[in-house]
Amino acid sequence: MPKKLRKQKHVPQRTCVGCREILPKRSLIRIVRSPDGVRIDPGGKMPGRGAYLHDRRSCWERGLKGSLAHALKIELSVEDRAHLSAFLDSLPEEPLAAQATVNGQV
Repeated sequence: MPKKLRKQKHVPQRTCVGCREILPKRSLIRIVRSPDGVRIDPGGKMPGRGAYLHDRRSCWERGLKGSLAHALKIELSVEDRAHLSAFLDSLPEEPLAAQATVNGQV
């Protein structure tokens, strides 16, 4: 009797706007442009234009330099930058080996 082939469930892929790495949606942090400003969307369900970043400081620093604003198609306000920088400060420090890998060095 032949075995039934099981269909693999589709896993949505998203790109980190900081390092341009493509990963499953659930492994990235979603940032949303909403009418009341830019917000972090932990559940990934808020309405509005979204962009994704790793939970790494280097990606957030690069994203805040301009790629995040470009992906959200807005100019980040001072309040939005402060809100995102506060979240950036809560992220753990990266080991030097991880930073070298992210920056394209080996």
